[in-house]
Amino acid sequence: MPAPGTSGQVATIAPNERQLSMAYGVCRGIARSQAKNFYYAFLALPKEKRNALCAIYAFMRHADDISDDPGMSLQQRQQMLRDWAESLRRASSGRPSDDPVIMATADTQSRFKIPLELFDQLVSGTAMDLQFSAYLQEHAAPAVAPIVPYQTFDELYRYCYHVASVVGLVCIRVFGYKDPQAEHLAEQTGVAFQLTNIIRDVKEDALMGRIYVPQEDLVHFQLEPEELSAAKLQNGFSPANFKPLLEFEAGRARELYAAADKLIPLIDDDSRPALWALVEIYRRLLDKIAARGFNVFDEKVRLTTFEKLSVLSQGLLKVLF
Repeated sequence: MPAPGTSGQVATIAPNERQLSMAYGVCRGIARSQAKNFYYAFLALPKEKRNALCAIYAFMRHADDISDDPGMSLQQRQQMLRDWAESLRRASSGRPSDDPVIMATADTQSRFKIPLELFDQLVSGTAMDLQFSAYLQEHAAPAVAPIVPYQTFDELYRYCYHVASVVGLVCIRVFGYKDPQAEHLAEQTGVAFQLTNIIRDVKEDALMGRIYVPQEDLVHFQLEPEELSAAKLQNGFSPANFKPLLEFEAGRARELYAAADKLIPLIDDDSRPALWALVEIYRRLLDKIAARGFNVFDEKVRLTTFEKLSVLSQGLLKVLF
């Protein structure tokens, strides 16, 4: 029976300022240690917006960790992802939560009026890679050839939308904007970021049994998935064979980065340096890959801490001048 005077409604307890401060501190720690590119851009934001993006990143990071956890069955991961999304919905409706990431993310969602559906899509995006887990459970020897789930670039674009563009659509709610065109531009910018990640991580993904490059592009450049098998990559692999393909994908990414240049003027003044820094970090990463002749197979291409700090300093100077 409900307590007297409650009319059957569930009691709600809003976290106090001390609890929220601690919750955001946890999220900042997660972002600082794991958001290798994003965190540097966050530093160019005002405190409230910086805290919000750290909370969003921590929420997304936990969903990614669930999706990638090999210690759980596919069904367990799917259920935990549903539970994670539902935890945010409960907290956003006023139900108390003792999870600092959920607490901070619910506060961010409320402060910046971010549609809860976008957070549902964030979680759904991380679940898309579970298809690889399902395949690997059914096939005992995936090393013969990695799987290629996306036949066309349109299919890959839809994947990039769910795992990256939705992040952009959440972030611009924090950045602030008035022109609805910003939403489409944020979508395209997210795809540009994800394509850059795909190019950089070709070897790493292939060793995990997956190839994100569309099948139609492999066919166009006369390449076979078997050429990225673990056995081939570890014995006599020629990176030059894949240069034309990766250069082609980089061209697509560069076209989409043009959307970012149009997006920056549409968001609030105090957020522009952060977005500029984030775009510049990813664009320079792509430039660095190109400067190495698209050889992403010998070692993982990264920007150094100094290079990221250099970009950040330029972004901060934009606040002053």
